[in-house]
Amino acid sequence: MEEIIIQTNSLNLTDDQFFQLCDENRDIRFERDKHKNIIIMAPTGRLISVKETKIITKVAIWNDKTQLGEITGPSGGYYLPDGSMFAPDVAWVSNEQIAKIPEIDQEKFPYLCPEFIIEVRSKSDTLKKQQAKMDCWMENGCKLGWLVDPSERTTYIYKPNSEIIKKSFEEILTGDDVLPGFELKLSDIIAD
Repeated sequence: MEEIIIQTNSLNLTDDQFFQLCDENRDIRFERDKHKNIIIMAPTGRLISVKETKIITKVAIWNDKTQLGEITGPSGGYYLPDGSMFAPDVAWVSNEQIAKIPEIDQEKFPYLCPEFIIEVRSKSDTLKKQQAKMDCWMENGCKLGWLVDPSERTTYIYKPNSEIIKKSFEEILTGDDVLPGFELKLSDIIAD
């Protein structure tokens, strides 16, 4: 099942109203594009969910050791500077960014772009749509993003103002200076 896009020009939901919609419908995964269109995401199948969990676990282990920030999974949304709200499969935010979140917004989607995100492509996602979403992350301030494509066993690495780098699952991915010391070889955790 593909995602459903609801054009909301007539609704004009405020950010608080949109958060309330998400909060009152926790079994539905919502996102919102920069035009304020609401995107209803299909839940992932078991295999993709298992892969996402393995990846987020590796990032969480690194973060537990370094204590440099916080991690959220696919239910953690972020309002980006362009007005969109996305909930990546994995997001990492530094302690410095977390300290900037006002107390009143701690229980809501924060107004910030994570420094690192991972999106895992499921069968219902087209590569073109996922790549456009990754471009949006970079345009809004993300410093490093990985688009993991299990069906092709390829990861697309995004950095601001840089060419996209393609790596196979057999190659080691690094967190560069965003997640210092973090390394991940997807073939070690994701079987064929």
